[in-house]
Amino acid sequence: MQIQVNTDDHIQGGESLAQWVQDEAGSRLNRLKEHVTRLEVFLTDVDGAKSGHKDKRCRLEARVTGRKPVTVTAEAEKMGAALIDAVEKLARALDTDLGRVKDRNGRDTIRAAAQE
Repeated sequence: MQIQVNTDDHIQGGESLAQWVQDEAGSRLNRLKEHVTRLEVFLTDVDGAKSGHKDKRCRLEARVTGRKPVTVTAEAEKMGAALIDAVEKLARALDTDLGRVKDRNGRDTIRAAAQE
């Protein structure tokens, strides 16, 4: 899984922040790595130089093999909390989306055949 990190001009951290994001997202989504080809991470500071309640935003866009991209967004006071919240939302969304492809016995469903 390729992880690409994008930040706005108000986010500081550079390469160390990008490495932390890659490590954190990669480890938390490790069980889904065979389905996700690319994960794009967008980190923004909503209020710019001002600090406020939930002014850090993390948007994740996952490119899933054979499926439409899945996007989630989370906001928090700290960038780390926003990232972790977004990764957890993404994991739940992917579990739901990929779970529809298989029935409870592990067989392909009609939905899976319609996607191809």
